[in-house]
Amino acid sequence: MNKVTAQEIADMIDVSLLNPTFTVDMIAKGCETAMTYRCISVCLRPADVKLAANILKGSDVKVTTVVGFPHGSNETETKVFETLKAVEEGCVEVDVVLNIGRLLSGDLDYVRKDLQAVVDAAHASRALVKVIFENAYLTDEQKRLACRICADVGADFTKTSTGYAPGGATVHDLKLMRANTPSSMRLKAAGGVRTLDDALIVRAVGASRFGCTRTETIMNDAYRREAEGTLVLPVITDETELASVIAAREAKLT
Repeated sequence: MNKVTAQEIADMIDVSLLNPTFTVDMIAKGCETAMTYRCISVCLRPADVKLAANILKGSDVKVTTVVGFPHGSNETETKVFETLKAVEEGCVEVDVVLNIGRLLSGDLDYVRKDLQAVVDAAHASRALVKVIFENAYLTDEQKRLACRICADVGADFTKTSTGYAPGGATVHDLKLMRANTPSSMRLKAAGGVRTLDDALIVRAVGASRFGCTRTETIMNDAYRREAEGTLVLPVITDETELASVIAAREAKLT
């Protein structure tokens, strides 16, 4: 059995605090949750970065924000400004949405230059960059092209989705992205990792991070199963899917 620890699960969790209805109190509670469970990061709306940085000061939880969210269609200069402002206010990672419309148009040079500018700005301040694809809108070939562009510009992670499109992470996409990026580049699943079993699946196919809105549920389950000796990676088959994918299919059948 390929056992993992509860802390290894926590080390994958970017606590997602991006919901547009979240109040300041909810953001503060999310930060407290991340510290309680020793998660790797919180991923916040840009206006909440300064608040979170103050709450998390002195902890090991990283501050992350989004750039060009959710469609990636901001001007490059705006994305660079967002990146620099985020770093100035305490972020050590940024999750940038590639320009979806330009990728769909086949304007790969634009997509590459746009991302290169963000990566260069972030890396100058030693911040990491995760590039969000929004796979629900892309063909497999477009996903492969996005992977190659991310490798070309030196991004640190590829990421499946914003969590706000019609679909989120799937095993198929995670395997495709892992197969088409360098081993040094990491992979983040976003959208639909709702259970501990989902977390174990994405880890088994090569993801090192996932966006999480159910931190308490997943981590409490992880502690329980670690104590029982049953916290192990699953065997992945072609039929393996996340709970959210199964639920979506079942909803269409009812």
